Amino acid sequence: MLLSQLIGERYREKPGDATMASHIFMLRGGYIRQVASGIYTLLPPAKRITAKIEAIIRQEMDAIGGQEVLFPVVMPAELWRESGRYDSIGSELLRMRDRTGHDMLLGMTHEEASVHLARSEATSYTRFPFMIYQIQTKFRDEPRSRGGLIRVREFTMKDAYSFHTSQEDLARYYEICHKAYERIFARVGLPGIVSVKSDTGMMGGKVAHEFMLLSDSGEDSLVICPHCGFSANVEASPVRAAHEERPSRPVRKLETPHCKTIDDLCALLGTTPDRTVKACVFAVEGRRKPVVVFIRGDFEVNEAKLRQRVGADVFPLADSASCPDICFGFIGPVGFSADADVWFDATLEGEKDMVCGANEADLHLSGVDMTPEGLGANWPAGFFDLAKARAGDVCPVCGKPADLRRGIEMGNIFQLGTKYSASMGYTYTDADGKPQTPIMGCYGIGVGRLMAGICEEHHDDYGPVWPISVAPWQIHLCAIGGAKDPAVAEAARQLYGELSARHEVIFDDRNVTAGVAFADADLLGVPVRVIVGRGLGRDGTVEVATRDKSYRENVPLDGVPAAVEAQIARLTAEIG
Repeated sequence: MLLSQLIGERYREKPGDATMASHIFMLRGGYIRQVASGIYTLLPPAKRITAKIEAIIRQEMDAIGGQEVLFPVVMPAELWRESGRYDSIGSELLRMRDRTGHDMLLGMTHEEASVHLARSEATSYTRFPFMIYQIQTKFRDEPRSRGGLIRVREFTMKDAYSFHTSQEDLARYYEICHKAYERIFARVGLPGIVSVKSDTGMMGGKVAHEFMLLSDSGEDSLVICPHCGFSANVEASPVRAAHEERPSRPVRKLETPHCKTIDDLCALLGTTPDRTVKACVFAVEGRRKPVVVFIRGDFEVNEAKLRQRVGADVFPLADSASCPDICFGFIGPVGFSADADVWFDATLEGEKDMVCGANEADLHLSGVDMTPEGLGANWPAGFFDLAKARAGDVCPVCGKPADLRRGIEMGNIFQLGTKYSASMGYTYTDADGKPQTPIMGCYGIGVGRLMAGICEEHHDDYGPVWPISVAPWQIHLCAIGGAKDPAVAEAARQLYGELSARHEVIFDDRNVTAGVAFADADLLGVPVRVIVGRGLGRDGTVEVATRDKSYRENVPLDGVPAAVEAQIARLTAEIG
């Protein structure tokens, strides 16, 4: 490829609205151009990178028995009504009508389409297990696109769906896919990605993992234990709260005017949040009664955990008018009798001498014990893990201090169970001739986001440093001063022909200064750089270097191919 013919300008200036390194360098380097919020055109360098990422993904999916298919982008609403998601998913799902008035949608994920295909093609136990996958464009109307390709509305994704006759077989294959994902991330240059237990969210199922690139610019918070290796998204991480043993004290009613927050209460009474009981009220989608969660005052409710417990989406409720029997700001577990579903968080279990609301305006109680005697008729059937993990908490497994890190999700896997197969009426005939419902798993990787993640991990102050396995080209050939020196131009053309016969080469054949040529080379991030210039006339040598600055050498003109081969082999071996 001649750089003079490459579509896409490169810019020196930092884009004003970009903050993440991948976003900055992909705009500056001519990789992407925004069409609308969260919608981008990929230019040739980015398209070449994503093609290589897709090839690696295909190799690993095929190696574990995957069969590639291609589902439609546009689907009829009936499929999603069968699963129940057409009405349960909000405005992220783009709905429309075709010219006949038929309800249609743009696919944001393809569980329904996979079941639609499988239930017509695999109706006997002899067909199981199997996995089908696709690499497909999807659309999700994200409310806040950010970070270039990190969070977009239109995206290319590899999504796979496996079908099984038993939970044990799904668990076995789930581990196989987990290892395949580890290989994919290692091969694209991200071996440090961590797998964390995650919330299943709208996908459903009971077991899920996310593959996270640790990054200070990530949106997700992760609990990672450096001692035992435990890792989880904060939305799914169990909380192991430290408790201070305290004696019981007499219950007293306290005047607490205008103290509707934990901070105000602590300031008035001279206590600390861990000595208080906080009440959080939530509305539940599709239900009349709200949910009240009692939790220790120094913790917050994890809405993802609460969703799992109540089996529906939840929203913080601050509108007291809709719940006239709840005394907002002064809610407490003693004597609470409002028409609501009540949950107690595990952070309260065993606590004594606590301060809580008295269910009367401007009044609180002190000396309340979280015991059958202290709570009386409101003693709960159980205490449940509903708290959000915090920085400084101990590991829920080994009890040692855990770290709270930021991460960017690069992929996810789910054990879906029968959520979609059952709701869509998919059955197969077992060995005894009886109908059974298949058990499903699903496995996703965002291709564009993975490219951006690689750039986040592999860059310097001047541009990306692409791993050899996914780089847009393997060799960047620069002819410095070729317009004035025929020998330089001829040597560069000769090398271009020789190197292009075996490798992917981008040849900067432009009449530009060395500074411009090298700045553009840094933005393109090609792993091996060959510079034909003053050294040719001085001592007959050509500079061969690597973009990561691990190697630089002046070699004779006829030794360039061998030197390049050696560096490509070394960089490839490092990827493994």
